[in-house]
Amino acid sequence: MSRVGKLPVKIPQGVKVRIESNTIFVEGPKGKLSQDFRAEVNVLVTDNEVVVTRINDSKPARSFHGLYRNLINNMVKGVSSGFSKTLLISGVGYRAEVKGRYLVLNLGYSNPIEYYIEDGITITNEGPNKVTVSGISKERVGQVSAEIRSLREPEPYKGKGIKYENEQVRRKIGKSGVK
Repeated sequence: MSRVGKLPVKIPQGVKVRIESNTIFVEGPKGKLSQDFRAEVNVLVTDNEVVVTRINDSKPARSFHGLYRNLINNMVKGVSSGFSKTLLISGVGYRAEVKGRYLVLNLGYSNPIEYYIEDGITITNEGPNKVTVSGISKERVGQVSAEIRSLREPEPYKGKGIKYENEQVRRKIGKSGVK
């Protein structure tokens, strides 16, 4: 039995969960999310929890058991409290600012980069070197953060670039440190 899959998902106050055919809908104070699930698992909604069980013990069913439990858990957390990731920008002249529906980044290239902020995602900057990406979908928040980070990944010699707040950049010595 999957250690993750067998744990029930607690439904907090103010969150509604319903199932129609092979789709689960979660609605809360921050918004609505939906997720299709495979036929290898059953999803049951009781009073204040969601239980995911598998049909049989085949390899795909075991794999999907824990996956769908975690996806449902992330949906419930997202509509109740939301998710956020913080990015730090380091480098001389590197900065970011939000202008309307765009995040404008100066990252040492000849032109500034304009990143479009899609619906469902909120980007705020606390100072020129700190950007916070937030939203109700953990998948979209992570994807947008990764896309922004990929515009200028941190380099190992000086540590310049965009990194996550809790990320440790492995530094290299460089030519002068070899002597």
